[in-house]
Amino acid sequence: MHFSKKCSVFKVVLTALLIVALLQLLYLSFLSQLHGKQQHYKYSELFGSKRSGNPADRSSKKERLRYSLSSGGIFDSSGQYRVYKNLIKSDFSNNQKLGADPRSHHLALATHTTINNLHHLDSLLERWRNPLSVAIFAHGEDVKFATAMVYALSLFCPQVQALVDFHLVCHSQEMASFPEQDREHFAGLEEQGCPAVFAKLESHRDKYKNYAIGSNVSYPNNLLRNVARTGTDAAFILVIDIDMVPSADLHHQFVTMLMRRGPAHDEVLVLPAFEIRHTRKMPASKAELVQLYQVGEVRPFYEELCPRCQAPTNYSRWINLASKSSGPLEVAYTLNWVDPWEPFYIGAKSVPLYDENFRQYGFNRISQACELYVAGYKFSVVSNAFVVHRGFKVQGDFHSRKDEENRKNRLVFRTFKEGLKTKYPSSPRRC
Repeated sequence: MHFSKKCSVFKVVLTALLIVALLQLLYLSFLSQLHGKQQHYKYSELFGSKRSGNPADRSSKKERLRYSLSSGGIFDSSGQYRVYKNLIKSDFSNNQKLGADPRSHHLALATHTTINNLHHLDSLLERWRNPLSVAIFAHGEDVKFATAMVYALSLFCPQVQALVDFHLVCHSQEMASFPEQDREHFAGLEEQGCPAVFAKLESHRDKYKNYAIGSNVSYPNNLLRNVARTGTDAAFILVIDIDMVPSADLHHQFVTMLMRRGPAHDEVLVLPAFEIRHTRKMPASKAELVQLYQVGEVRPFYEELCPRCQAPTNYSRWINLASKSSGPLEVAYTLNWVDPWEPFYIGAKSVPLYDENFRQYGFNRISQACELYVAGYKFSVVSNAFVVHRGFKVQGDFHSRKDEENRKNRLVFRTFKEGLKTKYPSSPRRC
């Protein structure tokens, strides 16, 4: 009898425990479904078809991106690369909301990068609040990551949405796809917004160098420059690397200069190029730059690696101009091109494109400056505008194949120069 009572009590306790366990399972299932609905709501907001911005837009950001990807891109002339031109197109109708000058179409920046350097876009936009065309090269899994991050930038960063055109280049055997299945890339971004997107890009920065992506992967720098150049509607374009910034008032100065005199049809406006120690703040004006230059914190671009590549700019003459910091932008002096000068310049949209046979390190910008010279262009150095590269360029920072690539491109350059004789048969100039 006593044993029977114990069994009954045990059965009651066991039954109660089972009921409690069942209720816990039901509760956890409910929480899981609730969390799933919340996540579905978040991502339906992220990827959904709900229209945002101007109601006159033909489609949502999602639909526009899908449309950009649906073409499958186009192949470059070599057939080795797939190009998605205007993967994300900026919304210039938002420029007025940001207080941008309606004449901003006069001058745009064009730049290129892999996804690991795209975080520089943040500081570039702090300085340049005008149209910007960015060509991104991605390889392997980074094709998906790049597409997702560009989409996130267009969603969460109003200034990016308003000003930046994105273009994507990858190998011809690779294809970009809509990032809806890559939701892990967007974790937390919807709550934290634009700063979180750039923080995620920053965390990707050390994956590799542009020229050291892989043993069989060539960084097509000149193709990227051309994609970025032809991807903007601006009448004049300044092509720079993404880790460079122009002087603060360049756009306003240039537009004002256009009112007085525009560049001649056979003229480019050279901006002296410098590099600055990593710990220093980027100078905004020529006065600030000259102060840093005089104490060795700023020096000519490529001074250690290839001083001859920038020396024709004549830095001492430029530094000592009477108008060191203020006054209108004007031509200070005009130079003929000499080998191996590779200046950064503002040029009209009609300026010859870069030769896309040059990839990796060496002769990619020199070849284009050489063609300008043979085509009859003059190089006019402006009085008080400039570009600055973040960090000193030193030998130890380069990848191991730099010298090998330079030798290879030297041979390409010889062939290129012979081709210019045919392209410009009446030109007396040679390089």
